[in-house]
Amino acid sequence: MILWPFLYLSINGRCSLITKKTEYALKALVILAQQPKDSSMLSSDIALEDKLPKKFLEFLLLSLRKGGLLQSRIGKGGGYRLAVDPGQISIARVVRILEGDFAPLECLSEHIHTTCENGNDPTCCGIHLIMSEVKQSIAAVLENRTLADLINLGDSARNKQQNIIDYSI
Repeated sequence: MILWPFLYLSINGRCSLITKKTEYALKALVILAQQPKDSSMLSSDIALEDKLPKKFLEFLLLSLRKGGLLQSRIGKGGGYRLAVDPGQISIARVVRILEGDFAPLECLSEHIHTTCENGNDPTCCGIHLIMSEVKQSIAAVLENRTLADLINLGDSARNKQQNIIDYSI
């Protein structure tokens, strides 16, 4: 799937860089990251925790397991847990596992080998050149931000909103 960072419209009319797939997967990963180390959590409990659709979530968790981010175990004490430390899981990796490429144009995709619809030379096409910059910027941010960053940023924003001062060093 090719993402249009500024043009992609979801069904409810909101602009979005990622689909619900990645949004739900990130929420599930946050929940799993906040569990005690080496503990597992059932997909149904993850779904209840953040009101995520259970069947859809199971598909996402399976994809994340196949992508090497989760481990799963069947039976007593089974469920899902992180296979990688949250500080080692880049947001880009999650997006790539679930969405594929994040190219704003098909001609910039690493997975779809196509030429410009208008037959333009991409090295002289202004649209291609600007969208190439957009892709590089998105990739740089997503590669350099981790699941741990996502959790910390959210916690900091909530604390700030509640006027809680964090004096930790």
